[in-house]
Amino acid sequence: MARPTPEPTDPSELKDLALAVLRNDRFPHLASMDGDQARVRPVSPVRTDGFTVYVANLRGYHKTQEISANPKVELCYLDKQHHQVRITGVAHPEGDRELLHQIWDENPLLRNYLGSIDNPDLIVYRIDPQSVRYMREWALEYHDVVWD
Repeated sequence: MARPTPEPTDPSELKDLALAVLRNDRFPHLASMDGDQARVRPVSPVRTDGFTVYVANLRGYHKTQEISANPKVELCYLDKQHHQVRITGVAHPEGDRELLHQIWDENPLLRNYLGSIDNPDLIVYRIDPQSVRYMREWALEYHDVVWD
């Protein structure tokens, strides 16, 4: 079987290509560290601003302990064409009440599940990107994405 030839990637289009992958994957996978063991699980971001991603969580979930011990995480997005984006970053509990209210108002599932923005179980992580990489299906090489 012949190896597929990937379409070339224009460096000037990387940011737009990567953002398109983010828009088309509702459930990226989040990797965190549990001691010396990596753990990966699908998450549903509650907000995305460029490559800064916000993920809601419950304080009792194990990933809360993992992120508290080591806030370095990675998100992997994959669209239907198998193009992928990997966001390597640092997760911080979001404390901006105005932003949290916006997220709360935009996410009916949060409201239905948790009842109140002041629910002590709720924590929203802001994942600040340190690097963003894009790979077109079959290309087998990542391209560093430059963003502002």
